[in-house]
Amino acid sequence: MLPFSQNSHYKLRFLVLVLWVSHLVDSKSGFELDESLTYLWPLPSEFTSGNQTLTVDPTLSFSALGKGGNSKILIEGFERYKKIILKHVSGISLFDKSRGIRSVYDISELRFIVNSDSEELQLGVDESYTLFVAKKDGKSIVGEATIEANTVYGALRGLETFSQLCAFDYETKSVQIYKAPWYIKDKPRFAFRGLMLDTSRHYLPIDVIKQIIESMSYAKLNVLHWHIIDEESFPLEVPSYPKLWNAAYTKWERYTIEDASEIVSFAKMRGIHIMAEVDVPGHAESWGAGYPDLWPSSTCREPLDVSKSFTFDLISGILSEMRKIFPFELFHLGGDEVHTDCWTSTPHIKQWLNDQNMTAKDAYQYFVLKAQEIAISKNWTPVNWEETFNSFPSKLNPRTIVHNWLGPGVCPKAVAKGFRCIFSNQGAWYLDHLDVPWNEVYSAEPLEGINNVSEQNLVLGGEVCMWGETADTSDVQQTIWPRAAAAAERLWSKREAVSARNITLTILPRLHYFRCLLNRRGVQAAPVTNKYARQPPIGAGSCYEQ
Repeated sequence: MLPFSQNSHYKLRFLVLVLWVSHLVDSKSGFELDESLTYLWPLPSEFTSGNQTLTVDPTLSFSALGKGGNSKILIEGFERYKKIILKHVSGISLFDKSRGIRSVYDISELRFIVNSDSEELQLGVDESYTLFVAKKDGKSIVGEATIEANTVYGALRGLETFSQLCAFDYETKSVQIYKAPWYIKDKPRFAFRGLMLDTSRHYLPIDVIKQIIESMSYAKLNVLHWHIIDEESFPLEVPSYPKLWNAAYTKWERYTIEDASEIVSFAKMRGIHIMAEVDVPGHAESWGAGYPDLWPSSTCREPLDVSKSFTFDLISGILSEMRKIFPFELFHLGGDEVHTDCWTSTPHIKQWLNDQNMTAKDAYQYFVLKAQEIAISKNWTPVNWEETFNSFPSKLNPRTIVHNWLGPGVCPKAVAKGFRCIFSNQGAWYLDHLDVPWNEVYSAEPLEGINNVSEQNLVLGGEVCMWGETADTSDVQQTIWPRAAAAAERLWSKREAVSARNITLTILPRLHYFRCLLNRRGVQAAPVTNKYARQPPIGAGSCYEQ
């Protein structure tokens, strides 16, 4: 017989073991979805649902009407989503022999009605759609699922929503649609819903960029702002100035013009614009690796030399080459963080400033405006970081789009002066700020402080920014997701819908669910509620609760 103290010790250990096993059982079976919430992300602008459960045929077929029904973009989009929706099923359809060839499934066909055959992808393209999913009455052979849209890009957004309605049931091994019938009438709140990707601080392979673009489509983001080059590296081929990509980190970390064109084509098939950026006159030290005359001097290398016509000839050459690749009407010219010490300390530039009767600040304005003229001459609308507006608002070309980043309050000032604006407040929407939690990303409002409707219409939307100093292929996706999804819903869904008082109860469970959807689709989205973004889970548990 064990001594009392030792016996008590073993009893205590046994009790702890029982409680631990009980906890495991509970934790594996205890999670349930809140049925009062709608697990679509981003939330559609208008919808109704019911209480039926429908089954989807594993050989789900495609049909299309309207002028845009034969679009390659639509047909390939259907095939992509069909693989996502039917990933776990056999692909063999069952029929009810007692009723002839009638399918035993409620939804056997996805029907599209696309009213326009135009595939032009420009800012403000119609992305609206309606989606109707219901069990068809009578003796019809197929069930009813219809997406109607004015453009193929609206149809793609409807396809994404339809895919999120479909869920694989592991008990019956079938794809089901819950809470049917569904009627969804949807459109985006903002035309510009972006993600900035920095490939200068770390090179990202083409396949990784494609994976990011694919994941953007799941959240209905529609602009990839490609910050291709910066002071650290120049990875892009420019055939007319072939030495520029001497500043790539290595000869293997480069993008050919064919690579860039492939990215644009891949994105267009998903209804996503590519907005390229050439940041001038600062952030351009790398250019001088191939063309040292662009530097003020060999020891003072930034900003680009404002005094030489060669500088502007080269910028014009770069933009001419890029115009062949990037059809999107917006082009980002940077203009941020320009420190002019090298201009005032380099003798020949100092002399040029004196000859032109310019201060360094005047020269900064001169450079930005000259770069804008070049971009506009190539039929581009210039986008500039907010420092240009903060420094000389009355001198900027009126077509300029002001890109906010330093903090709140800039878009209200910009639209009050008639400029259009893109919102990217670094305190909330800079994804490299790992200490910004999901709820602060979600709550950032692009129209804050703008009450006049005509001025609100000048806010194009916003973008989250993935600066690359600490992000490469190994961690970029888990840094982007799921926080980018929080901004995506803010930019797509109605303001009233995203302004709920207790977002922990109404939004967080839905964001958990979308993060798990991303994981199921192969996107390395990090846990939602960790203190620092992109951290791994802190312990065992369900995806839906982390």
